[in-house]
Amino acid sequence: MSSNHKEVLLRVDNLVKHFPINRGVFQHQVGVVHAVDGVTFNVYRGETLGLVGESGCGKTTTGRTILQLYRPTSGHVYFEGVDLVALKSGEMRRMRRKIQMIFQDPYASLSPRMTIGEIIGEPLLVHHVGNAQEIRERVKYLLDVVKLSPSFTDRYPHEFSGGQRQRIGIARALALQPSFIVCDEPISSLDVSIQAQVVNLLDDLQRQFNLTYLFIAHDLSMVRHLCDRVAVMYLGITVEMAARADLYRMPLHPYTQALLSAVPIPDPVADSQRQRVILEGDVPSPVDPPSGCRFRTRCPIAKPICAEQVPDFRELRPGDFVACHFAEQFLN
Repeated sequence: MSSNHKEVLLRVDNLVKHFPINRGVFQHQVGVVHAVDGVTFNVYRGETLGLVGESGCGKTTTGRTILQLYRPTSGHVYFEGVDLVALKSGEMRRMRRKIQMIFQDPYASLSPRMTIGEIIGEPLLVHHVGNAQEIRERVKYLLDVVKLSPSFTDRYPHEFSGGQRQRIGIARALALQPSFIVCDEPISSLDVSIQAQVVNLLDDLQRQFNLTYLFIAHDLSMVRHLCDRVAVMYLGITVEMAARADLYRMPLHPYTQALLSAVPIPDPVADSQRQRVILEGDVPSPVDPPSGCRFRTRCPIAKPICAEQVPDFRELRPGDFVACHFAEQFLN
């Protein structure tokens, strides 16, 4: 199905989030951190959009700003046609029944002083959904859904492994029957042997409850198995967005090519024959990003125009967008 015939559940329009830098006794502002600097994309109902990039590129800040955990500096976030940025706190609180988040660290995101039943049931209490008995039954049902024993309700987080804790976090996110979930690197802190189990669980839950995911990650090999489309971020901006098959078959941005060239291939012969793209230098500071194209200081094909002119985020293939002055040379 083409994107023109899909229902847009979430629309992010030129989203900007800057964090002020204050110094001195009176905390005067001396600059800003350009964490997110004009991100635009759609998320269609029922799909998984992957948001990938190096650490510090703004992925997590984008996810938290979409959910209004951080208030944006500018831009708009439309969920089911409602601008979340314009909502007052009470209105946003009611909207949170439909949008939830699975956090990266299952050790830090669960209160050690609460039982598992209290953790999963807390959203139901906050939003006044059901009486005490109904909440207990709902908690047991959710534990069963994430493949944990309903008898765990009276235990505490320290009694569980990292993978089990992340399943508890997933159950908490599902408590209010949301339609959209931001998954903030939900497997990055887990053992490799557990990662595939959690990804398969998320995939099963998506089909079971018709969920829509924004899946934030830095592991492109895992994103390939879960996401329908992939958006690539670099230093606060989106440099490429494409259907999963197109992105992995023919990436059009040099940064995406570098990321994909670092993904291990299980075939030793194919791995030895492929061309690695080695990026030189470090990611520039988000306090003072480069002029023009932000990737130009590490780009192997950069030319003078890259320092002078910001490349447009343009559609080169149907549904595939890239921000590069010279991306046409990678089209076959």
